[in-house]
Amino acid sequence: MGLSQALNASLSGLRTTQAGLALVASNIANAETPGYTRKTLLQSSTATGLVGTGVRVEGVNREIDEYVQRQLRVENSGASYASTRAEFYQRLQSLLGTPGSDSALETVLSNFTSALQTLSTSPDSYSARSGVLSAAQALTQTLNSTSNHIQGLRADAEAGLSDAANAANDAMQHIADINRQLGGMNPNDAAAAALKDQRDHYIDQLSQLMDIRVIDSGNNQISVFTTSGVQLAGVTAAHFSFQPLGTLTPNSLYDSDPQKSGVGTLMLTAANGGGVDLIASNAIRSGRIAGLIEMRDQMLPQAQSQLDAIAAAMASSLSDKTTAGTVATSGAQSGFDIDLGGLLPGNTFKVGYTDTLTNTQRSITFVRVDDPSALPLKDTGDPNNRVVGINFSVMTSVRSQVETALGGYFTVSNPSGNTLRILDDGAGGSIYNGPVTATKTMTGLSAGSSELPFFVDGPGFYSGAITGQGSQTVGFAARISVNNALLADPSKLVGYQAGTATGDSTRPDFLYQQLTTSSLRFAPSTGIGTAASPFQGTIGSFLSQVISSQGEAASAADRLSDGQNVVLNALQQRFNDGAGVNIDQEMANLLNLQNAYAANARVLSAVKEMFDLLSKI
Repeated sequence: MGLSQALNASLSGLRTTQAGLALVASNIANAETPGYTRKTLLQSSTATGLVGTGVRVEGVNREIDEYVQRQLRVENSGASYASTRAEFYQRLQSLLGTPGSDSALETVLSNFTSALQTLSTSPDSYSARSGVLSAAQALTQTLNSTSNHIQGLRADAEAGLSDAANAANDAMQHIADINRQLGGMNPNDAAAAALKDQRDHYIDQLSQLMDIRVIDSGNNQISVFTTSGVQLAGVTAAHFSFQPLGTLTPNSLYDSDPQKSGVGTLMLTAANGGGVDLIASNAIRSGRIAGLIEMRDQMLPQAQSQLDAIAAAMASSLSDKTTAGTVATSGAQSGFDIDLGGLLPGNTFKVGYTDTLTNTQRSITFVRVDDPSALPLKDTGDPNNRVVGINFSVMTSVRSQVETALGGYFTVSNPSGNTLRILDDGAGGSIYNGPVTATKTMTGLSAGSSELPFFVDGPGFYSGAITGQGSQTVGFAARISVNNALLADPSKLVGYQAGTATGDSTRPDFLYQQLTTSSLRFAPSTGIGTAASPFQGTIGSFLSQVISSQGEAASAADRLSDGQNVVLNALQQRFNDGAGVNIDQEMANLLNLQNAYAANARVLSAVKEMFDLLSKI
């Protein structure tokens, strides 16, 4: 190697070492910068013929493990989804109250039943009557407040979706902007490496909001999709739009039809102008957005339906009176007459029979529906108890509707007034195994029976009415109150008819037994029980099941969140070990570069001395 070659080699070494020193300084300076990854030089040796002539800087390399990075983004979405659910479940738990505490719903219900028990032993006590009404008001107010707070949680989820949409738009726009900048750059430039760090930072932000998939599209650029295949960003960005509706009510539910939906929906407008409803298409399956959607549209409405079921059971168990029909015959035909007068919308009458073809006990429950747009009703799914909605506008129409529903095995007639006569076919096709019954909501406080409208729906009675807008049960927990007429005259807690003795415990005993021992059936839509095996039990046992299931759901959400965080932290540490800046390692690199610089400088000095000697010859 000639002196000129040695000079060039040492100079290239100095330049490379200087570049390395600058890179180490940048690494140290950005050690705490979010999204920054450790950089190293890409360098190669140069040669002429068989002789090496020095070193050349090819570019800057980002020290990242792409496989770990992909896994990290998956777990980032999962952890964000799990933590969102855990957060809302914990808030829901606080609404139901700590078991045993004075404000817990279970305690407030127990106080009411205890007050009724006291009244049944001392029906003539004014303080006992006052205690029942005070406890009842505390119970309804707790149901009202809890229901309102659940809707507040749903409103928070709605607002969270709006914030998430804005954050996603910001991240996607930055990704697209950086993609365009990188399109014309050398992939090994330091500036390109810095831009890729910034792009990864925004991709990581997006992965917290939703499940994403990143594909290298070449030319320094990437494309971002949801895992369901919807493109979010490339050289252009899609746009999320979300219009929150603010205050939500129990009736504000999601529907894929925008005209029917009572909550905001998340729309994505692609760069080409096409739009997709991300909620209706289930395009987002993880991340904070998925967690917020699930809580707003599924978990919290189910919690509301549980409260509504408790409120409805309280009202109907005290106000609904079931009466049996009277035996009727006509030749070989036999059956029953049933008086349908006084049925309110939502009230029912039930026809029980034995299907002799299969020897199966069956029944059909007919529901009074005054809004034809609500028909036909959705069946319960129980093959042995069909539910059929009947339009009561004209009695002759009721007769024909019932006869059609019974399938031709029975004849139905209207002998007089509001009476319906149902007879078998006289040929043994089907036989009755018990009386036809009608269940009516009592509206008077002294109608001669123990039943009374203790709890009401605002200014009206609760009968479970169904209209085209939905069931009266939906949101009833937010509206339930103690009957004002009862508050004005507490004596009606005892006096079920004129002349009732002040010490008569008939009605107090009935009220207490209905709330504590009467077995009721609860709809599977509450999440307790199934369509094939609905939950049956007392109001107290149902509430215990609700509290237990909500507690287990909250615990499961916490366990999932904790597990996801463990996995996420492990992956983050693994990624940081390779991509993060380690100050100790950088200081060691600095010493190595310092030594290399000194060595190259010494070579340069030696070459200079030799050139000086040659110049003197």
